[in-house]
Amino acid sequence: MSYELTIEPLGETIEVEEDQTILDAALRAGIWLPHACCHGLCATCKIKVLDGEVDHGEASSFALMDFERDEMKALACCATLQSDVTIEAEIEEDPDAETIPVRDFPGSISRIENLTPTIKGIFIELDEPIHFQAGQYINFNIPGEHCSRAFSLANVPGSGREVELNVRIVPGGLGTTYIHERLAVGDRVTISGPYGRFFVRKSAGVPLLFMAGGSGLSSPKSMILDLLAEGCDLPITLVYGQRTREELYYHDEFLALAEKHANFTYVPALSDEPADSDWTGLRGFVHEAAQQHFESDFRGHKAYLCGPPVMIDACISALMQGRLFENDIYTEKFFSAADAQQVRSPLFKRI
Repeated sequence: MSYELTIEPLGETIEVEEDQTILDAALRAGIWLPHACCHGLCATCKIKVLDGEVDHGEASSFALMDFERDEMKALACCATLQSDVTIEAEIEEDPDAETIPVRDFPGSISRIENLTPTIKGIFIELDEPIHFQAGQYINFNIPGEHCSRAFSLANVPGSGREVELNVRIVPGGLGTTYIHERLAVGDRVTISGPYGRFFVRKSAGVPLLFMAGGSGLSSPKSMILDLLAEGCDLPITLVYGQRTREELYYHDEFLALAEKHANFTYVPALSDEPADSDWTGLRGFVHEAAQQHFESDFRGHKAYLCGPPVMIDACISALMQGRLFENDIYTEKFFSAADAQQVRSPLFKRI
C-alpha cells in the first residue's frame, strides 16, 4: 500500500510506500529535505503537516516536544504516512547543489587496508558507479544486522566503480566492530546514497580552508582531490590533526600534493606525540594549528570542518574569533544519542 505526499512550497507530489519515512521517500525521488542524524535525535528535519495523518515513529521527545506534535510538527526521518499527506518544509536553494536521487548500490569488498592502528580503508567495487558530489556520504548496510552506518566517501567523484570509506573503530560499536573484525575481501555488501549537503561552494570563488581530525579526513580528501583535478587555482589549505604520528594517514600523499600544486598548503598537527620524537611539525589541536598558521585571521575564506563534535565546536569558536562567521562555515556532523542531548546555540541554524 502507498500514499501520496505533497511537499510545499515546491508543489511536488511523490509516492510513499507503507512504512517508508518521509525523508527516505523524498531523497529517493531526488528532493532534498534538511536532515542530519536520520534517527529522530537532532530535529534538523522538522516539518509541518498541513493535511493528513502521520505516525511519528521513534522521534525523541527532546527533538520533537509534545506541544510541537500538537502543532502538527513531525520529523521527516521518522514519520511515516497514515493517509495522503501535505507537508511544508524549509528548503533552501543552493546554486552549487546537485540533485542526485538516493539509490541502493550493491557491490563487493575489493580491498581492506590498515591506514592506522584504528582506521581501516574499506574499498568497495560497486556493480555500477555511484554519482555524488565530493563531500557527500553513504549508508553502509551492516550484513545480517538490519542496520546501517554513515561513512563519507573518500574517493574522487567519477573515479570508476570502486569507492573508498575510512572507518575508525569505535569501542563497543556494532557497525565499526563488524567492519574491522569480520568484513573480508570478496564479501557482498550494499550501500545507499549519496546523502548530505556537505560539498564545496565553488561558485563563491574564495580561498578554501579544510579542518579535519581523525577519520574526518575522508571528505576533505575527496573534495581537495576533486578541486585540484578540475584545475582550481584558488588557495586551498588543509589543517589536519591526529594524536600521534602513527595515526596520521595519507600524510605522504598530501605532502606530495603540496609539492605539486602551488596553491595547496598542508598543515598537519599532532596533539599527543611524544616530546622526544623526531616530529618537526606543529603540535596541538586542529583549531590551534589553524590559528597559528593564519595568525587568527580567517577573513575571506570558506571553511569546511570534519571530525569529532568536540573538534568541530573548538574550530567554530576559533574561526569566529578570527572573523569568520556562520555563512562561511560548513560542517558534516553524524549525531549519536549523546550528541543530541547537547543544547545547540540558537545562533547556529546551519552549523
